[in-house]
Amino acid sequence: MTKQAISTKDAPQAIGTYSQAVQAGGTIYLSGQIGLDPATMQVVEGIDAQIHRVFGNLRAVAAATGASLDDVVKVTVFLTDLANFARLNEIMAQYFRQPFPARSAVGVSQLPRGALVEIEAILVKP
Repeated sequence: MTKQAISTKDAPQAIGTYSQAVQAGGTIYLSGQIGLDPATMQVVEGIDAQIHRVFGNLRAVAAATGASLDDVVKVTVFLTDLANFARLNEIMAQYFRQPFPARSAVGVSQLPRGALVEIEAILVKP
């Protein structure tokens, strides 16, 4: 098996020892994204803006592989406040259509840079 690191300037650059995504065969593993604006590398304000920014970042990384959010089979969501879960569902419905990807949601005490949400995804290219 070969693996290839994926990188795009349309999403925040990695701020640690990881790749934005790694492709192994037809499967692409997208690293967790927080609500960082790729132009400023600052976290956007508020839960709604952060959720939208996260999905925008994930979409940009997916596009760099020739895939899209339609190819997502699994997402894992990390929220610092599970009271935002309903809002996550409402916004997520704007980015995915049926059949929706499998999903896990986890409440956490903290995320990098004080973010309120982080989401990672797994895609399978057709």
